[in-house]
Amino acid sequence: MTALADERILHSSPLRKLLSRPELGSVVGAAAVFLFFALAADSFLKASSLSTVLYASSTIGIMAVPVALLMIGGEFDLSAGVMVTSSALVSSMFSFQMTANVWVGVGVSLLVTLAVGAFNGFMLTRTKLPSFIITLGTFLMLTGLNLGFTKLISGTVSTKSIADMEGFPSAHDVFASTLTLGGVNFKITILWWFALVAVASWILLRTRAGNWIFAVGGNQDAARAVGVPVTRTKIGLYMGVALGAWISGQHLLFSYDVVQSGEGVGNELIYIIAAVIGGCLITGGHGSAVGSAVGAFLFGMTSKGIVFAEWNPDWFKFFLGAMLLLATLLNAWVRKRAEATK
Repeated sequence: MTALADERILHSSPLRKLLSRPELGSVVGAAAVFLFFALAADSFLKASSLSTVLYASSTIGIMAVPVALLMIGGEFDLSAGVMVTSSALVSSMFSFQMTANVWVGVGVSLLVTLAVGAFNGFMLTRTKLPSFIITLGTFLMLTGLNLGFTKLISGTVSTKSIADMEGFPSAHDVFASTLTLGGVNFKITILWWFALVAVASWILLRTRAGNWIFAVGGNQDAARAVGVPVTRTKIGLYMGVALGAWISGQHLLFSYDVVQSGEGVGNELIYIIAAVIGGCLITGGHGSAVGSAVGAFLFGMTSKGIVFAEWNPDWFKFFLGAMLLLATLLNAWVRKRAEATK
């Protein structure tokens, strides 16, 4: 009993705590990429350029945060990319067809998008099929619905403009406005992104629900055995992804006031890549919201850094793939070092 008591009160060293952080590898990688582009592109360090990088990061980060929580819970969502487009289409077409205040369309879109997330979670927990199969089916269904309904209602592959409808200016301010600080313009999506990271970090680290997420992702059967509400947790995680898709969808709509029905295909992989680069394990049970933010920032720096360096943008996917491999290897090395210090 004495040895057990001593083990329980044993304090971790600062090095061990640092090595145990899931986002450590991505932070090191982000610092290296930042330094690289700072030297390779003269305009990279300009305030306007950094605001552009942050905006590009935020459009990925808003979705990467809930996707990271879902991955920590041990699941995937391949429908996340097209769900963003679905959310925007519902807002636009409902508002236009019903000649309603656009905020009515925004509210209906929220309900529909959350219902899609709940459907994913419900089907997963009831059928016991892999999340890959469930969400791949949802991906295909949403892709068809997006195109089919848009053509049926609008007659084309894009929605009608709603820029002159009541409520559009205020909705634009909430989802797509630009803030000026110190003479530099920043998109409001950056604030949405930071807010989601803060809320997700609080949930993971300070609430019972956060413990449930880690437990479900680590060992689902063991979590259920000790009373963790596995079904409710997984449905909630999928609805969290749907909430992120709704925010991103409204930004897409109110930035351009029209939506192309074929957008979003393939973006789900980018969200997953950002989460993995940020330290999330494919097997679940490990990761952080901050890490997903760093992963999204790496994506933003790479996509815009190549432009600022005046390189051929065709190389972007190569750098993205290289970052994914290097970050995964670095994260694995960090975890081994952390285990070696125990």
